[in-house]
Amino acid sequence: MATNPPAPSGSDPNPKPGPEPLPYFEDMNELERVFNRFDANGDGKISVDELDGVLRGAPGVMDDLDTDRDGFISLPEFAAFCRSCSADGGEVRDAFDLYDRDRNGLISAEELHLALNRLGMKCSVDECRDMIKSVDGDGDGCVNFEEFKTMMTNGSVR
Repeated sequence: MATNPPAPSGSDPNPKPGPEPLPYFEDMNELERVFNRFDANGDGKISVDELDGVLRGAPGVMDDLDTDRDGFISLPEFAAFCRSCSADGGEVRDAFDLYDRDRNGLISAEELHLALNRLGMKCSVDECRDMIKSVDGDGDGCVNFEEFKTMMTNGSVR
């Protein structure tokens, strides 16, 4: 009867599996891009202040991330957030969210007016309505994310 040869000395007869691969990330470049969005000062580390700034700087972040409403962000919830940033183009989504103050998924003329005035661009609400008309593909008087994304990547919707 054949037996297995003894394990070499110093080796663990019950090796522990290596770390699990990070879920939902195609490669380290994607993970690094998400990490860099949190690392505001670019030092390669996320401080408590930077994390606090991210969470406080975007109203409703916890509501968006904590999909099971248990008060915590689990790894699958965080990974889903990272996937959505990648799928939507995180920077474009961030820009859209700056304009969409009431978080209803639409940028109204009033929201555009407030945002542009905060940026020092003085314009009227009527002028903002005209700006919206130029990219409002569905004619609802507002800019949704798809229209915004098309505008930002192609220059115009229509």
